[in-house]
Amino acid sequence: MRHILLLCLLSFLFSGHSQLQHPKASPLAKLEQDIGLTTIKIEYSRPAMRGRTIFGDLVPWGRIWRVGANASTKFTTSDTLDVKGNSLAPGTYALYAFPYESHWDVVFHKNTSHWGDGRTAYDPAEDAFSVRITPQKIADTQENFMIAFDQLTHDSAQMYWQWENTRVVIPVTVQTKEVMEAQIQAKLSDEPNAQTLYEVARYYQEEDIKHSEGLSLVDRAITIGGDTYYFHRVRSLLLASLGKYEEAIESAQRSRELADAEGKDEFVRMNDKNISLWSAKLK
Repeated sequence: MRHILLLCLLSFLFSGHSQLQHPKASPLAKLEQDIGLTTIKIEYSRPAMRGRTIFGDLVPWGRIWRVGANASTKFTTSDTLDVKGNSLAPGTYALYAFPYESHWDVVFHKNTSHWGDGRTAYDPAEDAFSVRITPQKIADTQENFMIAFDQLTHDSAQMYWQWENTRVVIPVTVQTKEVMEAQIQAKLSDEPNAQTLYEVARYYQEEDIKHSEGLSLVDRAITIGGDTYYFHRVRSLLLASLGKYEEAIESAQRSRELADAEGKDEFVRMNDKNISLWSAKLK
């Protein structure tokens, strides 16, 4: 009995000491990006070139790739989004790719249980969809594989995959306009305060839509909430969008005065720039 207990103890101690914590050659990365009202999260590992030729060699042409290293890359969206005309429901997906010299087939895959790319376990019937992307050659060398988002708007973004001298750009659009319009109508029907009126007007100005309605809303905000540099700044921009440059300059000058009094020098500079621009249009 003692012999058995001793063996069990030694086995436990040996197994515990054998678990070495070591840095990964392809470290884990977690990316979170808001696009409008939608949140996208990506979890992936970042392999390095380390002097190797990547595409067409380490990553063979025409074979499934896990878009990184180690476990499959996970893509999570909080809301429905669109990728090149394909609707992606909220949830988590595995990202895969089939790289070719002339194009890449990018796959959003519903089965997230495979380790890595799944190889023979991968079943295209479990794809949510795939899209074809033409890769770009870049002058700079990307040492570690990178996923990033750029060209962000309230409604869209470009997802970048970049490694070696190759960049793949995947357009993503979200349904911000529809969600915002429903939210705006609900807020405006419920005795909105000055801040709410201003926020709706600012959204219309940023989206370059409904300029007259936005102007009416920001005027109400000023009536209820009083003069602020940011109320008048949005008012000036809406007036300029309507081609009312004299009124836009007056509102920008008021915004500048209020901003200067509060030490908001960046708004002083932005108003000065617009006053100069719009004054030139009146000559």
